[in-house]
Amino acid sequence: MADVTRREFGQTTGTVVAGSTLLGSGGAAASESPAFMSAVQLAAMVRSKQVGAEELARYFIDRIERYDGKLNAVVVRDFERALEAARAADAALSRGESVGTLHGVPMTVKESYDVAGLPSTWGIPEAARNIAGADAVVVERFKQAGAVILGKTNVPIHLGDFQSYNDIYGTTNNPWDVTRTPGGSSGGSAAALAAGLTGLESGSDIGGSIRNPAHYCGVYGHKPTHGIIPGRGQQPPGVPPSPQSPDLAVVGPLARSAEDLAQALDILAGPDYLMAPGWRLDLPAPRMQGFKGLRVALWADDPMAPVSTEVADRVQQVGDRLASLGAVVSDKARPAFPASLSHETYLPLLGGMTEGPEAQLKYVDWMALHGQRGFLRIQWQQFFRDWDILLCPIASVPAFPQDQSEMTSRTLDINGEQRSYFEQLFWAGLATVSYLPGTVFPTGLSKGGLPIGLQAMGAEFADRTTIEFARLAAQEFGGFQAPPGYQT
Repeated sequence: MADVTRREFGQTTGTVVAGSTLLGSGGAAASESPAFMSAVQLAAMVRSKQVGAEELARYFIDRIERYDGKLNAVVVRDFERALEAARAADAALSRGESVGTLHGVPMTVKESYDVAGLPSTWGIPEAARNIAGADAVVVERFKQAGAVILGKTNVPIHLGDFQSYNDIYGTTNNPWDVTRTPGGSSGGSAAALAAGLTGLESGSDIGGSIRNPAHYCGVYGHKPTHGIIPGRGQQPPGVPPSPQSPDLAVVGPLARSAEDLAQALDILAGPDYLMAPGWRLDLPAPRMQGFKGLRVALWADDPMAPVSTEVADRVQQVGDRLASLGAVVSDKARPAFPASLSHETYLPLLGGMTEGPEAQLKYVDWMALHGQRGFLRIQWQQFFRDWDILLCPIASVPAFPQDQSEMTSRTLDINGEQRSYFEQLFWAGLATVSYLPGTVFPTGLSKGGLPIGLQAMGAEFADRTTIEFARLAAQEFGGFQAPPGYQT
C-alpha cells in the first residue's frame, strides 16, 4: 500500500463491489481508506510521523459521530480522555521516547471490560451505575502498547445472545444491513470494526461471542487457547476481579486483519500476577510457511447443527482451492469421538457458567464432565498430530434479521427448515469445551451480499498457526472488505 501523507489523510476512500459471491473479490482496496487500515498500518503511520496520534483519534471520533447513529456500536464514549492520551502519545514521540507497537492507535473495547471511570454493566439495567475502579488486564496491556481507548462497544444483556441489544444502550445493527444482527455478544465490537469506527477491538468468548460477530460482520476474530490471556477485569458486575480464569471463557482480539490478531496476541498473552512468578508462555511458531503440504480437515456440516447450503459450500470451496494450491485436504478426517460427546459435555458446562443458580452444577457433576473433557482434549491432541487445521463453520447462516422475541422460542431458517436458535452453539463448542484456539476469517460475501466467515481450529497452544492460516487465506482469497456506505 502506498504511503498516505498528512494532507491526503482523511481524503482517501475505499470502494466495494456489493453483492460479489466469489472468494477474494468484492472488496476492492478497503485498506486504501485510513478508516479501514489495519492497526499495524496505523501504528506505522504514527511512528513515521505521517499522521499524529491526536489527528488520528479525531479522525475516528468524527467517524463515530457521523456513522454510529444508525449502528449504535460505540455506546460508551470517552473522547476527552482519549484525546488527552493521544496528545501525550504525540509528545512522547516528539521526545524520541521508546514507543509500543500500537503507539497512537485509536481502539475500542467490549463494554464488559473494566475501564477505570467508565460503566461496566454487561447490559444489565440494575448495573447501569456500576463504574469500574481500575482497568482490566487486557485494557492495561493495550494501553502499555500505546493504544488510545476511545470507548466501549455494545453487548447483549449478560453477554448471552447472538444479537447485541439491552435496555441500557439499545440495539446494535450490522453495517452490511442495519435490519440484521451484528452477532453477539461482541456485536458492537465487530460492527465498529466493519464500519471503520475503530482501529482494533477486544471481546470475550464462551459461546462464540468473538467468532460469530466476526463472521456476521466480515472481520477477523480469535478465540485463544483457554487461559493464555488473563481475563481479570472482565467479570459480571458485582463480582470481584480475579486472576483465576473461569471455565470455558476467554478474552481475545477482533480486527480487520490477521496481522492485527497476531500483534494483539503478542501484547496480551502471558500470565497474570498470580502465576507470573513461575509460569511462562512460549507459543509455538506457525506450523506452515504456505499452503503447500498443509494438512487441512474440513467439517462443513453436521446433523447435530445443520448449516445453510451456502455456508457448507463455502467450506468446501475453500478446501478445494487449498487442495489446488498443494494442501492435503480431507472432508472425512475427524477426531476419534462422536460429535455428540463434545456437544453433550459442552452444554451443561456452559449452562453452569451462564444460566444462573438454577443451572449450577454440583461439584461431582462438574468433575464428571471435566473428565469427559480430558478425554476430548487427548483425542484432539492426537488428531492434530495428523492435521494442522480443522476448517468449519462458526454459525449456521449469514447475519439474520434482528429478533427480540422470547429467546427460547426463536428459530433460524436453515435451508427452509426452522431449527432451534441455540443449536448453532455446536460449532462454537467444538473449540470452547476442549480449550482449543479458533480463528474466524472472512471468505467473501453470500449471494445476498452478506459476509461469510469460517473458523480455523488448531491444537491447544497452536494460536499462531490458526492466525497464520487466516493471514495466508487473505492473500489467496481476499481478506476484509468494507461494507457499502462507510467509505467517505
